[in-house]
Amino acid sequence: MARVRPCIRCATLDGFVELAESLGLDPTRQAARAGLDVADLADPAKWIPAAAAAWLLELSAAEAGAEDFGLQLSERRRLATLGPLSVVLREEPDLRSALELLIRHEYSYNEAVSLQLGEEDRLATMRVWLNFGEPAPTRQALELAVATMLGVIRRLRGPGWQTQAVCFSHPSPERLTTHRRLFGPRLRFDHEFTGLVFRAGELTGTNLLADPLLRPYRPQLLHVVPPPRARTVVDQVSELVETLLPVGRHSMRQVARGLGLTPRTLRRRLEKEHVDYSSIVNGARTALAERYLANGRLSLTDVSHQLGFAAPSAFSRWFRHRFGISPTEWRKAAGVFRPGTGASRLAAAR
Repeated sequence: MARVRPCIRCATLDGFVELAESLGLDPTRQAARAGLDVADLADPAKWIPAAAAAWLLELSAAEAGAEDFGLQLSERRRLATLGPLSVVLREEPDLRSALELLIRHEYSYNEAVSLQLGEEDRLATMRVWLNFGEPAPTRQALELAVATMLGVIRRLRGPGWQTQAVCFSHPSPERLTTHRRLFGPRLRFDHEFTGLVFRAGELTGTNLLADPLLRPYRPQLLHVVPPPRARTVVDQVSELVETLLPVGRHSMRQVARGLGLTPRTLRRRLEKEHVDYSSIVNGARTALAERYLANGRLSLTDVSHQLGFAAPSAFSRWFRHRFGISPTEWRKAAGVFRPGTGASRLAAAR
């Protein structure tokens, strides 16, 4: 089944050539191994496949013996790598509005990333997921994304800003020197999600970069940013389906009830958007399957349950029909290993 490949702006890899050379790598060779042309990386506005960028980071980290490759690259990032969005971001009044801006416009700089801001028990979480639409490693790309997010927040709130925890769903590396220097001591590995945890009260904290004199010009500044995708009924249904899949209560009737609609009304609204309910369920499962399979601590039985399948065999049949390979083959192709098996096998997976 042909699938659209999510892309990223080359600005995401700003500093790669210099970092690779400093570690004794040949950037041209590394780019070619990942299916990229190193010359493209010189154009920050050019879009390249996100999966290829993830392989570039992971293969370079493996060859250089640098488990902190993504983190080292994050230190070379600037706010301007977000493109035109960085101009608007500087003038958001507080942290909440800045983070919500990043979420609304995430497709303007990275089509593979999904960000989610949540609040519970006086804590806020900024969760990060990556969906490449094909087998690809996530460790270095996720660490780059989280470190970049933390860097953005520290630019807005001040260099001394600290989190309550920095979480990763993958296992801990052997050496944590760079991780502790960038993130502090509150690191969590093999966690249920990847992202940042901080006090919810911080969301109302003033953006130190904002200039009150420029606030009246914010509407004009937004015109330089590509508009976010309009939120549709399909988006609402997809979000609710994702929530209900693990408990097996994702029928159209149950989802319609959750939206305060009758099944007939929901069906009519979906028909107006030329979408049927089963395709939404399959789309939600597709995104979540990739997300869960990237987490080596989850067994295939766990993944099957999270996706609302009655048995792992049913999940495997659905997955093969959807992706053309088995879940196990996907994990092998993406270099996903259970904790403790070692990332040195990555090159063989490629």
